[in-house]
Amino acid sequence: MTDHARAWAMVETMAGMQESYNREVHPDWRNQGYPFYRAVWVECAELLDHFGWKWWKHQRPDLEQVKLEIVDIWHFGMSDMLRSGTLTPDIVGPLLDPLRPGAAPVTAAQDPETFRTAIESLAHETLTARQFVLAPFAHVLGVLPLPFDELFRLYVGKNVLNSFRLAFGYKTGTYAKRWGDREDNEHLVEVLAALSVPPESVPEQLYAELEVRYRAHLGS
Repeated sequence: MTDHARAWAMVETMAGMQESYNREVHPDWRNQGYPFYRAVWVECAELLDHFGWKWWKHQRPDLEQVKLEIVDIWHFGMSDMLRSGTLTPDIVGPLLDPLRPGAAPVTAAQDPETFRTAIESLAHETLTARQFVLAPFAHVLGVLPLPFDELFRLYVGKNVLNSFRLAFGYKTGTYAKRWGDREDNEHLVEVLAALSVPPESVPEQLYAELEVRYRAHLGS
């Protein structure tokens, strides 16, 4: 299987998971007019908070949470593309080769301001088009960097967490996003890092591990 074919298979897997999750939110989600573009630029702001942008105080980038915010953006981006019918095989190229032609291979660690500007460009182009735009998103992946394989792994993890949240009362307001002294996103990173199961078993095992932790928190 070529890299392109393998990557498209991974996109199809993520798209199928996103479709299922969106149907959990609303069976007819495609016709509800959800402003996915708005969710994208708001996530960009949250991402910058995790990365750090305040010049008047010391900040240390939390790169694990930065990556999860990028995954959140991809959730909404894929939803927008699924709804518009633009999630097609030709999108794989930009995701596999995220740096624009001629761009210097800098990283967020080498040049934090370049990364902040990449995030702002994604937010700006999203707001201007009022829809998800793939090119600036792919550029963000390249500058951080966040390889496509890692995007896939984290997407599967966050998708499972989102379904977990719904099952435990996210829409009704009864879900506790903070488990002890940490948010559920932080628990997700820890559980994912500790899992040693085949890829196809990750969703089920991850869900089970999250449930154990969550119930322990509720009982504490």
